[in-house]
Amino acid sequence: MTQETNLNTLKARFRGYFPVVIDVETAGFNSNTDALLEICAVTLKMDDDGWLSPDKTIHFHVAPFEGANLVKEALEFNGIRDPFSPLRGAVDEEHALKEIFKLIRKEQKASGCQRSIMVAHNATFDHSFVMAAAGRTHLKRNPFHPFATFDTAALSGLALGQTVLAKACKTAGIAFDNREAHSALYDTERTAELFCEIVNRWKKLGGWPVLEVETAEEDDSAHTAEE
Repeated sequence: MTQETNLNTLKARFRGYFPVVIDVETAGFNSNTDALLEICAVTLKMDDDGWLSPDKTIHFHVAPFEGANLVKEALEFNGIRDPFSPLRGAVDEEHALKEIFKLIRKEQKASGCQRSIMVAHNATFDHSFVMAAAGRTHLKRNPFHPFATFDTAALSGLALGQTVLAKACKTAGIAFDNREAHSALYDTERTAELFCEIVNRWKKLGGWPVLEVETAEEDDSAHTAEE
């Protein structure tokens, strides 16, 4: 296997991290007090030529944890009018996270990565809710890095000049239906496409693999030898 082929793996591309795209819908902004209501995760894969694409999707509607705060404005925003409706088919936080973490650990191991890293749009928000829910349910095998993330809002601002998910997707040529937005499933799938587009675009521009650059000392030695 050549050096170039070795670099065309998730393990090599992201320094041993396995990127997983996450989106959550919630009943507020405080991850410690407000309910987690929906969560979706999309794993990623890389082909032999180093092109990144979405892989597996797992999605759950989530029942509010006991004593959770429900902010009316948040429910109106995401369209979840009745979080307790049986029609949602919601599961508890523990079930949702156990299944998501199990899939992530399996795919992470298969890719040869040591740990997973969350990819999300305005990632601090999603990361805080996942970590808070994992803490409430006492899940010890959390595959995600405790604080590091890849934020597609920041990446989109750099690569596309847009920070809003819908506008970034449209600028990147990714179809986005505003009527479907604020569903964790829909937003995660679009965020996954966006992240892959940014990573692949960087590769097309020649930004990956990174070429080795001579250090200043090597440059000095070369000039000395020439003299």
